[in-house]
Amino acid sequence: MASDQDDFGLDMTATGNQAINEAGKSSRLHVVIAGAGIGGLVAALALLRRGVRVTVLEQAAQLGEVGAGLQLSANGTRILHLLGLGDALARIAARPARKIVRLWNTGQTWNLFDLGAESVERFGYPYFTVYRPDLHRILAEAVTRLDAQAIVLGEKCVGIHQEAHEAVVETASGKRYRADVVVGADGVHSQVRAALFGDDNPRYSGIIAWRGVIPAATLPAHLREPSGVNWVGPGAHVVHYPLRGGQFVNFVGAVERGDWGVESWTQRGSVEECLRDFEHWHADVRTLVSAIETPYKWALMVRDPMPNWTRGRVTLLGDACHPTLPFLAQGAVMAIEDGYVLARCLEKWSTEPEVALQHYQRARIDRTARMVRGSAENARRFHNPALAHAEGAANYVANEWNETRVRERYEWLFEYNADTVEI
Repeated sequence: MASDQDDFGLDMTATGNQAINEAGKSSRLHVVIAGAGIGGLVAALALLRRGVRVTVLEQAAQLGEVGAGLQLSANGTRILHLLGLGDALARIAARPARKIVRLWNTGQTWNLFDLGAESVERFGYPYFTVYRPDLHRILAEAVTRLDAQAIVLGEKCVGIHQEAHEAVVETASGKRYRADVVVGADGVHSQVRAALFGDDNPRYSGIIAWRGVIPAATLPAHLREPSGVNWVGPGAHVVHYPLRGGQFVNFVGAVERGDWGVESWTQRGSVEECLRDFEHWHADVRTLVSAIETPYKWALMVRDPMPNWTRGRVTLLGDACHPTLPFLAQGAVMAIEDGYVLARCLEKWSTEPEVALQHYQRARIDRTARMVRGSAENARRFHNPALAHAEGAANYVANEWNETRVRERYEWLFEYNADTVEI
């Protein structure tokens, strides 16, 4: 390896050695992860617990996550328990008792499936809904407890190249980070993916999504109930569920529109515009929208599943390699699964990192592609024209959300065990 003082990641620091000793193992394998989002931090934590040296490069000047909610089904909460975060997760989460479907105009309600005790009984772990910044915080704290220097802020990946026995990340600050393996966990606009494979050519789905987090105390009691609710209607749907033990309610509204193409989670909209998109919807939906202080909107883009996301000593995880429409509530969980399985592979083939990355990709690519396709299918299901009128909707819901259909769509997701799946 070169010894240029502008290169980082060459020598074991005292802090790094201490962290590895605390993990109970030793290893000189060094992994650089671009991106300190949820998937990147899960990968970092799983690797540190296996004695691997980790450097996480985060472009932001301080750690934080977008203020939004996410759903963690049993396949995700299992991993967080395995990483020692079960108690911390329970303290920040809400536990919706069930998931229900409601009709956009009448409010007619159908029970979709149980999320409470049945999740633990059938899959071994709970179904939680969490405020994204809360989950991000407990992951970052767990990583820095093992190695206080593992996360490096203010470092944006702008280039990457590979040499005979290492990969090198170049950052906007002019620094170079050398590693045995580089992981692009830098999201839907991944610089690592672009460096490996070029532009990804996203296509507008024809759907925009609204999001907002609402203080529960501002809502009537029946909208604070501990349920995950899917409102379905022709050309649009709404999802809402509790966060942080019921202190907040997360709102997401997806509507078919042809006049917006900005793919950003930080683009502000207005309550008035959101209300216009749900003009004839049930009063409960409009009450939720009216209670959002600042609604945000973003264009939902479609990308085909990647046939390959690994090259040599560089690989991708999460939205960097399988971005998805948010209609199966599995985007974050897939990134969590990726990070854990990647760590298993790098532990097993620690002296052959390129082999490890190929095993990781093979273990994950079919499952994540199926998830991407299933999310797209749910967009059509949630927005079907048959939902326009109550009489057609009853038959449609009975057919599309009966117990057999629901199990077909969700059971293969929830029963997955990232700790025992073949690698």
